[in-house]
Amino acid sequence: MSLSQGCQSPTNSTELDHKHLWHPFTQMDEWLAEAPLVIERGEGSYLFDENGKRYIDATSSIWCVAHGHNHPYLNRAISEQLSKISHSTLLGLSNVSSIRLAEKLISIFPPGLTRVFYADSGAGAVEASLKMAVQYWALRGEARTKFISLENAYHGDTFGSMSVGYSETFHQPFSSMVFESYRIHSPYRSEEQSLNEAESILEKHSGEIAACIVEPLVQGAAGIHPHSPQYLKKLFDLVKSYEVLFIADEVAVGFGRTGTMFAVEQAKITPDFLCLGKALTGGYLPVSVTATTEAVFNAYRAPFQEFKQFFHGHTFTGNPLGCAAGIASLEIFEKEETLKNLKSKTEFLWQFLKKRIEPLPGVREVRGRGFFAGIELGKSKTESYPVEFRAGKKVMMAARKHGIILRPMLDTIVIAPPLNSSLETLNLLLEGVLESVKEALI
Repeated sequence: MSLSQGCQSPTNSTELDHKHLWHPFTQMDEWLAEAPLVIERGEGSYLFDENGKRYIDATSSIWCVAHGHNHPYLNRAISEQLSKISHSTLLGLSNVSSIRLAEKLISIFPPGLTRVFYADSGAGAVEASLKMAVQYWALRGEARTKFISLENAYHGDTFGSMSVGYSETFHQPFSSMVFESYRIHSPYRSEEQSLNEAESILEKHSGEIAACIVEPLVQGAAGIHPHSPQYLKKLFDLVKSYEVLFIADEVAVGFGRTGTMFAVEQAKITPDFLCLGKALTGGYLPVSVTATTEAVFNAYRAPFQEFKQFFHGHTFTGNPLGCAAGIASLEIFEKEETLKNLKSKTEFLWQFLKKRIEPLPGVREVRGRGFFAGIELGKSKTESYPVEFRAGKKVMMAARKHGIILRPMLDTIVIAPPLNSSLETLNLLLEGVLESVKEALI
């Protein structure tokens, strides 16, 4: 069979998917008992399946597609770069796109972040920040190998990122292989308790702690758990008062998702490390960044024979094609005034959620920040559904009948559409979610 004779029908796609693919975060026993929804193309805020049915992409394909699908400006930028070169290593060489993207990023970063290290996933960016922090202290003659992180944090699935974002559900089989991290109470329930715990740990153990790592303003995978900019600023000031480094993991919340280009802007802080991914390229290509300060960078500078360089990297570090997409994405933010236009849509989103969805039976709470919302489902405002009831999946499947693709986190429905979604599309999305909750749970 030739390549052109591949998946030519929905039936064939289902058979081949079930025969060959292993999907992430998916119970495959359940998956193999159902026909998958197979996406063929995208346009703006919409995805289209093999039968041509249109769906609103309510999660921006897992919080990535900032400017919608098939954006002509991004398409053109990638095509132009493709005609020049698709890949060239940063090991011993440099390339134009990686230099230009770094320059553009630094021009919009919080002041003080002056260096860009590339990877190819959010977890890769976090992993690099953890290693940079530990080696930074080692180069200064200090053995600091512990971290402070938030309860229910999620920073990725490599071993370092698992260690600082440990989830019993996700990571229990690897519990003996991850390193120790000091956990503080999630600020979602009590910011004061979280800060008190952080101070207690720092008082006793600051000399062994390399860094504190936080998802600023919203803990995404925890179930869209928000905290205030005031909490973030107090935690940052506390950590810095003990001369511990601070890592802001903005892989999920960076590039406008919370209303500002970077969430840390709302707390007016400059972290020692800023981790970015997902929407960095407008969701087109896998590029991530670990940004840091000149102080951290200079700690690694020494004569070659001292071997103080950062021994870490990836094959596709600074990939020119991905970096070209990143440059184009940042230019779209400027040309289309994305953040300015987001304000009215964010107001509409929260008015609808609070007035029409949160009061519904079957909805326990609505929460989030900016264009990033979670709808927690529950038997009442104080009681969750039993896990086996699968409330989230019930609403997800009901939503497909209304032309909406959702990806629940257990019983929390995530609403995070492309930033340039129209008010009309946003209204269709929210009306559809409202009806889906009613049909599935009431």
